[in-house]
Amino acid sequence: MNLRRRRHALALVGLPAVMPEQAMAHASGQAVMLTLPTGAFIWGAGAAVTATALLAGLVARGPAFAARTVCRLPSVPVWPSWISAGVHTALIYVGFAGPTDPMENLLTLWIWCALWLGMVILQALAGDLWLNLNPWVGPVRALRAAFGLRGGVGLGRLGQWPAVAGLFAFAWFEIVSLAPADPRQLAWIVTAYYLAILVLATLEGETWLGQGEFLTVFMTNVARIAPLWRMPADDRAGRWAMAGLPGAQILRMAPLSTSALAFVLLMLASVSFDGLHETFRWVAAIGLNPLDYPGRSAVQGVNTVGLLALWGLMAAVVLGALRVALALGGAGARFRGLVGPWTLALLMIAAAFHIAHYLTALLTLGQYLIAALSDPLERGADYLGLGENWVAFGFLTRTGPVWAIWICQCLLILAAHVGAVLLAQAIARREGLRLTVLAELPLTALMVLYTVFGLWLLAAPAIG
Repeated sequence: MNLRRRRHALALVGLPAVMPEQAMAHASGQAVMLTLPTGAFIWGAGAAVTATALLAGLVARGPAFAARTVCRLPSVPVWPSWISAGVHTALIYVGFAGPTDPMENLLTLWIWCALWLGMVILQALAGDLWLNLNPWVGPVRALRAAFGLRGGVGLGRLGQWPAVAGLFAFAWFEIVSLAPADPRQLAWIVTAYYLAILVLATLEGETWLGQGEFLTVFMTNVARIAPLWRMPADDRAGRWAMAGLPGAQILRMAPLSTSALAFVLLMLASVSFDGLHETFRWVAAIGLNPLDYPGRSAVQGVNTVGLLALWGLMAAVVLGALRVALALGGAGARFRGLVGPWTLALLMIAAAFHIAHYLTALLTLGQYLIAALSDPLERGADYLGLGENWVAFGFLTRTGPVWAIWICQCLLILAAHVGAVLLAQAIARREGLRLTVLAELPLTALMVLYTVFGLWLLAAPAIG
């Protein structure tokens, strides 16, 4: 690595100290990669995905994505939901009464680190833990029982469109709004959102949460790539614990509806734009100097348009690639029936890219989170015995840890795309579709393009 790039990288690593709100979402998660020769990894991953897709197209059989029963589980209890609701209420109080510094306020750190980063990783590894911890289930059951409510008010007819709107609003707030890490503002927004969903779910029923509440839908989608999951028992007296290759449960899902497809594509587009909008290339493309960035207020409009545009572009590219592939394979008339099943494979990519994108933020913001747990109201307490100056970013300036982070990110992205290619092949076999190698080229090109794009986003110079 040359001295100029090293100095540039270390200067960017120091940004969180002077720009805490700007760095809140990522905490130098991309800048540390400037010291590494990432190009060989990026193109090597693209070549690996290409080889996998071509080989999978040539052989008649691939991984079976079989599932096996591990054990029987009891019905999901309601008490974890009440505990989660209590923690939720306590965090809102800390948001209002705690420190105003977002790097010290427990609500801010909990939302952007524990929930949006840590919980997603747990969902991908251990299955749908959110099913137990959902903070609305217990209160909704109690309110519906208290008011004697039965049935719903028709919100179910909207499909997942309310969740799509919720995810877009959340993505806009995180990426575009002026102060997503401000504790007081965040406390008001979290309170308003919790109460709004509580009312709607009470009117419609708790099952609506898995359809209309964006966080529940997001967590459920991530859990669908986990090697462990729950299946309802035939007699509804409990649930079966199942195990299989990541993606095995996706193969057993019903095809996505139009609104569910829009949600999955928004998952991909939002985390992609979250990485793109801070790159030097994007900032320069909208006419600004990356080394003299004026702040979010100057780019709210263009970033809002950019988020929408990338969502639309991603939908057009994904759907276009499938349509061309089916047309080349003589199955163009089956496009409507196959777009839902095939797009399920993208769940693996969406979840893996989310984890890879935020990995460094978890390692940095996670330290601030632990420190905030030790003194949540900033009154001089030290419940965990951490002492002063416990948070340290020194590992980001050493070659070994930086290499380890980058390799983990590469492996996540590569494994997800290879898995998605194999899963798409399995879905095609399930649907009785056998595409030629020529017909699969558009889909292969799509997977390779997003592999390269995703790894480039992780390695590109960025302002935050």
